[in-house]
Amino acid sequence: MKNDVIPIFLTIDDKYVPYLDVAIRSLASNSNDSDKYVINVLHEKLTDKQIESIRNLNNLKENVEVKLFDMKESLEKGLEQITDREENKLRRDYFTLSIYFRIFIPDIFKEYDKGIYIDSDVVVPGDIAQMYKIELGDNIIGACPDHSIENVEKLRYYLQESIGVKPSEYINSGVLLMNLKKMREIEFSKNFLRLLNKYHFFCVAPDQDYINAMCNGKIVYLDECWDAMPNDAKEPLKEPKLIHYNLFQKPWCYDNIQYEDYFWKYAKLSPYYEEIVKFKENYSDEQKQSDRECLGKIIEDAYKQAKDDDNTFKKTFEKGEKRFI
Repeated sequence: MKNDVIPIFLTIDDKYVPYLDVAIRSLASNSNDSDKYVINVLHEKLTDKQIESIRNLNNLKENVEVKLFDMKESLEKGLEQITDREENKLRRDYFTLSIYFRIFIPDIFKEYDKGIYIDSDVVVPGDIAQMYKIELGDNIIGACPDHSIENVEKLRYYLQESIGVKPSEYINSGVLLMNLKKMREIEFSKNFLRLLNKYHFFCVAPDQDYINAMCNGKIVYLDECWDAMPNDAKEPLKEPKLIHYNLFQKPWCYDNIQYEDYFWKYAKLSPYYEEIVKFKENYSDEQKQSDRECLGKIIEDAYKQAKDDDNTFKKTFEKGEKRFI
């Protein structure tokens, strides 16, 4: 393989710095001394103090290097095409450009043929180098199925009729093993922007739905230990290697979240520990009710759109639109 380091990418805005800190500490704690890990933090809206705290993570371990990249400076032309429209919002209620940064990783980091993207709401109790060494062949990405969505009947309908993928094949984009060379060859980001601005598809998860619709059939499905998500309908994995506190399942908001002990183990090592604890203590009943209402709205809107709207990924591709041109 061309790369002699393991490139890892995380994206944040100013609200997620404490959780990024916990994620990187967990990753560094479980890294293999014989491997070199380069962690690239793609960010926007950070304060000087936050930037300094992230730079201090370079002191964790000799074989773990942390770099920062201001995405506004790195990719102004691409990002300006993604606007604060309803279909571009995370959870249908919150707009942040940071969720789209992963799309442009192949274009910015041309020195890498392969890399790992992870969300910042994770902890990594395993050695992520093991995931990096999984072969992708000619596939675009490696990822884990999103079982939290797969088991909701109305969302299953949305996946089949709107995205056009089998529920068992719908992946979570919070953890991606990326074939960066292949993504450059097929001009992934250019085609993403083309479809985004031509059709403005309704999305439950804006970046994730596009990645699924565009990559389906060219995905290596990873063992779920690499993207273990809290799910009360399933028994927890005994040895998760990466835990992803997806959607509303945040141990810094709620009690009794599956895999919460892993998070607090590494949070206690963070200078943000007291801030995280205070955030949880102040997470109000009104905020929790808002979360429940938001989740219900996501499900109902997804079902209605899949049932009533002709402007879907599935119908558009069936009419002859190309995923890549």
